[in-house]
Amino acid sequence: MLKKRPTIRDHSAEANLFARRAFVGFVFVLGLVAVLITNLYNIQVKDHQDYQTRSNDNRIKVIPIAPNRGLIYDRNGVLLAENKPVYNLEVIPEDVDNLEESLEQVSHLIAITEQEKQDFLKDIKNTRRFKSQVLKARLDEADVATFSVNQHKFPGFSIEARLARYYPYGDTLTHALGYVAKLNRKELNKLEQEQQATNYRATHDIGKLGIEKYYEQLLHGQVGSQRVEVNNRGRVIRTLSMLPPQPGSDLVLTLDIGLQQIAQHALKDMRGAVVVMDAKDGGILALYSNPSYDPNLFVHGISSKNYKALLNPDRPLINRATQGRYAPASTIKPHMAILALEENMVTEGTTMWDPGFFEIRNVEHKWRDWKRWGHGHVDVYKAIEESCDTYFYDTAYRLGITKISNFMANFGFGDLSGIDIHEETTAILPSKEWKENRFKESWWPGDTISVGIGQGYWTATPIQIANATNILVNKGINHPPHLAQVAKKEDDVTQINNEEKPPVVLNNPDNWRIAIDAMHNTVTKVTGTAHKAFKGVNYDPAGKTGTAQVVSIAQGEKYDAESLKERQRDNAIYVGFAPYNNPQIVVSIVVENNGGGSTVGAPIARQLMDYYFAANPVELARNNTL
Repeated sequence: MLKKRPTIRDHSAEANLFARRAFVGFVFVLGLVAVLITNLYNIQVKDHQDYQTRSNDNRIKVIPIAPNRGLIYDRNGVLLAENKPVYNLEVIPEDVDNLEESLEQVSHLIAITEQEKQDFLKDIKNTRRFKSQVLKARLDEADVATFSVNQHKFPGFSIEARLARYYPYGDTLTHALGYVAKLNRKELNKLEQEQQATNYRATHDIGKLGIEKYYEQLLHGQVGSQRVEVNNRGRVIRTLSMLPPQPGSDLVLTLDIGLQQIAQHALKDMRGAVVVMDAKDGGILALYSNPSYDPNLFVHGISSKNYKALLNPDRPLINRATQGRYAPASTIKPHMAILALEENMVTEGTTMWDPGFFEIRNVEHKWRDWKRWGHGHVDVYKAIEESCDTYFYDTAYRLGITKISNFMANFGFGDLSGIDIHEETTAILPSKEWKENRFKESWWPGDTISVGIGQGYWTATPIQIANATNILVNKGINHPPHLAQVAKKEDDVTQINNEEKPPVVLNNPDNWRIAIDAMHNTVTKVTGTAHKAFKGVNYDPAGKTGTAQVVSIAQGEKYDAESLKERQRDNAIYVGFAPYNNPQIVVSIVVENNGGGSTVGAPIARQLMDYYFAANPVELARNNTL
């Protein structure tokens, strides 16, 4: 069959179809070119700055620089807390592909214990993965050299030179200075809430206790930074610019390291606390709690073994000077005497008969004096210098708990002393309201009698006893206790803690003299309870002994320390000052379960005062001859 030949009309239709398709194709290509040109314009012109910034971010890094922590000195310029250079092996988890495998390989080069690995893995769970974390602290020169040769095999691992806190006097100052240790997640969250986190970008440690924690903002300083150019492996090629960090302020404390060492030496292996105050301004000259521990253990991360060793019945982690709660015993008798004089219940010449006990009509119980046969005729002076319990049983019973509680609150009992560390307790100043809230019971007149000799429900800390005595010897002037006196930063010197609290005012100011004179008699008179401890001194001391009963002894039975468990024996307490006519220092001592204030507490006070009034104690401290 013959095919039909195409006509002119057919050729024309095909040409038109091809032309339309060519036009559509041209329009489509033109559209694509327009899109391409638009995108090129956006990239090259409109968004140039944005992409330039992204490019710089890929080759420029901002590295934070940690500030040097401020140093801490004692009142004589002796360095108590310094910064020492150390080399640490650090890891940025984000930059490590296989962390477990890398840790295993690194441990073949450097001795890394399983405990160190576990601590590191625990730390990185609680912090951001882009933040450098310490794997092993305090590398020696051999470890640094070994790892440096092999560092190219371990991206994300690096040797970093840092300044670490060091406490040259170790356990002598722990409870006063405190220590720094690793930042944890809770502390980071708190810093973020306080809008301080940016200032800790390069910081690994923070103050945990004592002065280090209380003055953290002063000691820390301001973070710096440097802009550096890096290659595709993250290695720094060159530094582009730098904002230097501002170091923290140095602190000068009121502490005297010599007195602190004397306190530690005097307590030996006994549990207890020593507080020595400057009577003129409330500055703390010594604050020691025994047993203590080495704060350097915490700076680089304490091991589980070492930490468990501190969790023993002697409780070395507790600051007994500010957290130890003890019955103040007879050390409060001078204050009780002042109250009785103020209330006109007794006068300077009033006497009472002490048969060796106190009793209430129609009550079988007898409150015994420490001197079983009694003190005979007793006035306010004899009551203090011989520490007559019966006199103050009677005084307290007639005063009543409300007057006692209200008056003693003026001297800081039952409240924080205000010392510049956070580790402090209020202890207990009993009252009717306190007992009702605590035990849901009414206050009975018999409860008041033991309070008159600083026993019963009454507890106080050594710092409270020292502060209350300092107010007394200054005749009402109230210098709050404090540890820091000056903050120094370059040429800027700032005085701190130089304020006074409202004074304690008496109706009859001469009542101060009576109590102070009686405390002087306690030391200078042969019958005084502290006389034997201060024989032959070349200064003029005054004070008050105290023996605090820890467990009750059945009526009619005699106290026998040998028959009691060691933890049930009496606490020895002493509070004193010198010189009598112009007080310079106040000393407060508590020794747990070691006898009486006259035989144990007073001799320790003498050692401290002997040092303080020695010819050249500053030189002794500088030479560290103790």
